[in-house]
Amino acid sequence: MLDTHAILCALMAPATQVKEPGVRSRVIAIVGPTAVGKTAAAIELVSRVGGEIVSADSMAVYKGMDIGTAKPTAEERKLARFHLVDVADPAKPFSVGEYQRLAQATIADIVSRNPPAIIVGGSGLYVKAAVDGLALWIPPRNDELRRRLWDQAEKLGNEAVHSQLAEVDPELASKIHPNNLKRVIRALEIYDATGIPPSVLFRKDSAREPAHPEARLFGLTMRRDALYVRIEKRVDEMVAAGLVDEVAALLRRGIDRTLPSMQGLGYKEIAGYLAGEYSLAEAIALLKRNTRHFAKRQLTWFRADKRIKWIDVENCTASEVAKLIEQELKNEQEPAQPAG
Repeated sequence: MLDTHAILCALMAPATQVKEPGVRSRVIAIVGPTAVGKTAAAIELVSRVGGEIVSADSMAVYKGMDIGTAKPTAEERKLARFHLVDVADPAKPFSVGEYQRLAQATIADIVSRNPPAIIVGGSGLYVKAAVDGLALWIPPRNDELRRRLWDQAEKLGNEAVHSQLAEVDPELASKIHPNNLKRVIRALEIYDATGIPPSVLFRKDSAREPAHPEARLFGLTMRRDALYVRIEKRVDEMVAAGLVDEVAALLRRGIDRTLPSMQGLGYKEIAGYLAGEYSLAEAIALLKRNTRHFAKRQLTWFRADKRIKWIDVENCTASEVAKLIEQELKNEQEPAQPAG
């Protein structure tokens, strides 16, 4: 059977990578689950319409954490300018509030010099901070509370901490898996500082005017089984590229396993292996499983944003995806033709 989607991509693929005039969107976002091909598509889009890339990845901000975060390679950085990669010390706390301040300043700078600013990432809250901004007051870290909750999780299990969130904010608790302990603890931290359920604060925030109302958002997606194949391949490539050595080096530097930087996918699983909690094969299997679950949560988050134009990229090259996005951008700028 002919694959009409593949044929469509082939027909729309550009013969040469030439920047064409006419795209006037100053802020563009490319989002979607991990391993779907966001970075490659963004680089190709830069080659067609210009601009610079703003990373919206909660782990790519950390210096020295390269393999597990799938940061753009040296070759990719020659093809496009990237921002907000390697801006934080993994030994120190880094919040979405800090990211928002950097992102808004970076976007303003790009728009003034070399638009568009192309926001790329799969961390939903970071994308929101970059595109919309978070108007609500973001409570600072409470390290004492965090340590206490982490200790409770280690002694009593993640469900025990999750149940505390369910008591004060059942709505939000129903949307966060107990194993996503980082988000559970952050929600409890917000409640502790404000006395208001985080879901109430988030609703108030979502009702305000976005920082960049003109932004165009594109989501990349594919069949779940095809995405899972990509995820497993990426994990195998990370391990082959030296992920274990990277995590070991961070631990030797004294980066504690409980820090937010070490709770990222790849780092927590390999840290457990290095601590003798399970074998390397078990760590890799755990990482693949956790990444699949994370991809599902990413899609759930982004599917709720009705502004996003979804593109099935399963049978498309990065160049073809960029061409499709470029055409969508041009279509919105073309004036309607008079009837008759």
